Amino acid sequence: MPGGERLRPGLGVCVIVLAFSGCSPDAGTTRSAAPAQFEYLAVETRLLDEDLVNVRVEMRGARGREDVADFAECAAAEYALIRGYGFARHVRTNVQEEAGLWRADAVYTVSPALPRGLRTMDAEVVVADCAELGIPTV
Repeated sequence: MPGGERLRPGLGVCVIVLAFSGCSPDAGTTRSAAPAQFEYLAVETRLLDEDLVNVRVEMRGARGREDVADFAECAAAEYALIRGYGFARHVRTNVQEEAGLWRADAVYTVSPALPRGLRTMDAEVVVADCAELGIPTV
Protein backbone atom coordinates (compact mmCIF):
# COMPACT_ATOMS: atom_id res chain seq x y z
CA MET A 1 0.00 0.00 0.00
CA PRO A 2 1.15 3.60 -0.52
CA GLY A 3 3.20 5.07 2.31
CA GLY A 4 4.00 1.65 3.74
CA GLU A 5 0.54 1.21 5.22
CA ARG A 6 -0.69 -2.33 5.67
CA LEU A 7 -4.07 -3.94 6.06
CA ARG A 8 -4.68 -5.60 9.38
CA PRO A 9 -4.79 -9.42 9.22
CA GLY A 10 -8.22 -10.77 8.37
CA LEU A 11 -9.39 -7.59 6.67
CA GLY A 12 -8.88 -8.57 3.06
CA VAL A 13 -11.41 -8.55 0.29
CA CYS A 14 -14.99 -9.71 0.64
CA VAL A 15 -16.73 -10.83 -2.56
CA ILE A 16 -20.34 -11.88 -2.63
CA VAL A 17 -22.28 -12.93 -5.70
CA LEU A 18 -25.97 -12.09 -5.55
CA ALA A 19 -29.01 -12.92 -7.63
CA PHE A 20 -31.86 -10.98 -6.07
CA SER A 21 -34.90 -9.38 -7.58
CA GLY A 22 -36.68 -6.40 -6.10
CA CYS A 23 -39.72 -6.33 -3.88
CA SER A 24 -42.23 -3.61 -3.14
CA PRO A 25 -41.71 -1.21 -0.22
CA ASP A 26 -44.38 0.07 2.13
CA ALA A 27 -46.27 3.16 1.01
CA GLY A 28 -44.58 6.46 1.77
CA THR A 29 -40.96 5.59 0.98
CA THR A 30 -38.94 8.27 -0.74
CA ARG A 31 -37.02 6.02 -3.15
CA SER A 32 -38.84 3.74 -5.51
CA ALA A 33 -38.71 -0.01 -5.07
CA ALA A 34 -36.29 -2.10 -7.05
CA PRO A 35 -38.21 -3.25 -10.13
CA ALA A 36 -38.38 -6.98 -10.76
CA GLN A 37 -36.09 -6.61 -13.80
CA PHE A 38 -33.20 -5.47 -11.55
CA GLU A 39 -30.60 -8.19 -11.33
CA TYR A 40 -28.03 -7.60 -8.60
CA LEU A 41 -24.97 -9.56 -9.66
CA ALA A 42 -21.98 -8.92 -7.41
CA VAL A 43 -20.61 -6.89 -4.52
CA GLU A 44 -16.93 -6.56 -3.72
CA THR A 45 -15.67 -4.61 -0.72
CA ARG A 46 -12.01 -3.83 -0.18
CA LEU A 47 -10.59 -2.11 2.88
CA LEU A 48 -8.21 0.56 1.58
CA ASP A 49 -7.20 1.96 4.96
CA GLU A 50 -8.42 1.70 8.54
CA ASP A 51 -11.52 3.82 7.82
CA LEU A 52 -11.68 3.84 4.02
CA VAL A 53 -13.54 1.21 1.98
CA ASN A 54 -13.85 0.65 -1.76
CA VAL A 55 -17.17 -0.86 -2.90
CA ARG A 56 -17.64 -2.31 -6.38
CA VAL A 57 -21.02 -3.56 -7.55
CA GLU A 58 -22.50 -4.96 -10.76
CA MET A 59 -26.10 -5.16 -11.85
CA ARG A 60 -28.34 -5.44 -14.89
CA GLY A 61 -31.62 -3.66 -15.53
CA ALA A 62 -30.65 -0.34 -13.94
CA ARG A 63 -32.66 2.65 -15.13
CA GLY A 64 -29.59 4.84 -14.81
CA ARG A 65 -26.63 5.87 -12.67
CA GLU A 66 -28.71 6.38 -9.53
CA ASP A 67 -29.86 2.74 -9.36
CA VAL A 68 -26.33 1.31 -9.39
CA ALA A 69 -25.09 4.03 -7.02
CA ASP A 70 -27.91 3.10 -4.60
CA PHE A 71 -26.76 -0.52 -4.75
CA ALA A 72 -23.20 0.57 -3.86
CA GLU A 73 -24.51 2.74 -1.01
CA CYS A 74 -26.46 -0.20 0.42
CA ALA A 75 -23.35 -2.39 0.33
CA ALA A 76 -21.24 0.34 1.97
CA ALA A 77 -23.78 0.83 4.77
CA GLU A 78 -23.89 -2.90 5.55
CA TYR A 79 -20.10 -3.08 5.44
CA ALA A 80 -19.89 -0.23 7.97
CA LEU A 81 -22.18 -2.16 10.32
CA ILE A 82 -20.22 -5.40 9.86
CA ARG A 83 -17.03 -3.54 10.83
CA GLY A 84 -18.72 -2.16 13.96
CA TYR A 85 -19.21 1.38 12.65
CA GLY A 86 -22.50 3.24 12.66
CA PHE A 87 -21.77 5.86 10.02
CA ALA A 88 -20.26 6.37 6.60
CA ARG A 89 -19.45 9.31 4.35
CA HIS A 90 -19.56 9.12 0.56
CA VAL A 91 -16.27 10.13 -1.09
CA ARG A 92 -16.90 9.31 -4.75
CA THR A 93 -18.72 6.96 -7.13
CA ASN A 94 -17.80 6.17 -10.72
CA VAL A 95 -20.46 4.45 -12.82
CA GLN A 96 -20.07 2.65 -16.14
CA GLU A 97 -22.55 0.86 -18.39
CA GLU A 98 -21.65 -1.51 -21.19
CA ALA A 99 -24.14 -3.70 -23.05
CA GLY A 100 -26.64 -3.46 -20.21
CA LEU A 101 -24.15 -4.34 -17.45
CA TRP A 102 -23.87 -1.50 -14.93
CA ARG A 103 -20.84 -1.17 -12.65
CA ALA A 104 -20.20 1.24 -9.81
CA ASP A 105 -16.84 1.79 -8.14
CA ALA A 106 -17.40 3.80 -4.95
CA VAL A 107 -15.33 4.91 -1.98
CA TYR A 108 -16.67 5.62 1.51
CA THR A 109 -15.17 6.46 4.87
CA VAL A 110 -16.61 4.53 7.82
CA SER A 111 -16.62 5.78 11.41
CA PRO A 112 -18.17 5.16 14.83
CA ALA A 113 -19.40 8.78 15.05
CA LEU A 114 -21.14 11.00 12.51
CA PRO A 115 -18.34 12.24 10.22
CA ARG A 116 -17.99 15.77 8.95
CA GLY A 117 -19.28 16.47 5.47
CA LEU A 118 -22.48 16.77 3.50
CA ARG A 119 -22.83 13.23 2.13
CA THR A 120 -22.96 11.30 5.40
CA MET A 121 -25.23 8.41 6.26
CA ASP A 122 -26.46 6.56 9.31
CA ALA A 123 -25.63 2.98 8.32
CA GLU A 124 -28.53 1.37 10.23
CA VAL A 125 -31.09 3.66 8.61
CA VAL A 126 -29.66 3.08 5.12
CA VAL A 127 -29.58 -0.72 5.55
CA ALA A 128 -33.20 -0.69 6.74
CA ASP A 129 -34.21 1.45 3.73
CA CYS A 130 -32.36 -0.93 1.39
CA ALA A 131 -34.15 -3.95 2.85
CA GLU A 132 -37.50 -2.22 2.45
CA LEU A 133 -36.69 -1.39 -1.17
CA GLY A 134 -35.39 -4.86 -2.00
CA ILE A 135 -31.82 -3.73 -2.61
CA PRO A 136 -29.34 -6.32 -1.32
CA THR A 137 -26.40 -5.44 0.92
CA VAL A 138 -23.09 -7.22 1.60
